[in-house]
Amino acid sequence: MRRRTRLWRIAAPIAVGVVLLALWQAIVTVEQIPVYILPGPAAIGAALWTDGPSLLGSLLVTLRITLAALAAAAFLGGAIALVFSLSRILALSLFPYAVILQVTPIVAIAPLIIIWVQQPFLALLVCAWIVAFFPIVSNTTIGLNSAERNLLALFRLYGASRWQTLRYLRLPTALPYFLAGLRISGGLALIGAVVAEFVAGTGGTETGLAFRILEAGYRLAIPRLFAALFLLSATGIVIYLIIDVLSRFALRHWHESAIDEGEE
Repeated sequence: MRRRTRLWRIAAPIAVGVVLLALWQAIVTVEQIPVYILPGPAAIGAALWTDGPSLLGSLLVTLRITLAALAAAAFLGGAIALVFSLSRILALSLFPYAVILQVTPIVAIAPLIIIWVQQPFLALLVCAWIVAFFPIVSNTTIGLNSAERNLLALFRLYGASRWQTLRYLRLPTALPYFLAGLRISGGLALIGAVVAEFVAGTGGTETGLAFRILEAGYRLAIPRLFAALFLLSATGIVIYLIIDVLSRFALRHWHESAIDEGEE
């Protein structure tokens, strides 16, 4: 039963994707839509094959920024959430500013960050981190404050210290929330890196994939543009799947969200 469920989990999305691609190619072919307006999957695949090496090189630049921003968001976001859980006054004082930073459009403040931070990689990293850190802060703070009240009372009854309560009760309770925020932040870090590269708009040897998209749009090389978008989407999916697998591995033996129905 579990093997059949896993098979459907993989086969169903692939089947839907194949049908949609075939329908897309059929519409483009029948309607004779020019490639500079809407290329078909065949034209995009050809562009991916032809321009793949240069696009992959640019993707590695964007991916380096994304992973660095995600790591910074995980570390600093978790630390900020921990501080918020330990001090209600700090949480009430600083959390609104985290919300303000999150809802401020990164496109509006990215030029200022790039001017203030002279080092290009660090500037792009800061922009991506701003986009990615809030889900981890918010989810982890909720998780740390979601420990069952009866268990908290039991820990106090047995004279547990604040550190022992944090280590053995609050942190395990917050782990699923932290991992859920990390899954969200993985995609947001990629979006933040791309947006920052759009704003920076610089070429050269260390050119991210966003600049390749801009370049393809200026030259009306629309199949190449779609090929770059495909690589970005595939990268986001891979990041999400890796974090999802790590989450299931960390939670599989004790948390309800990671236990398959066949294991009950």
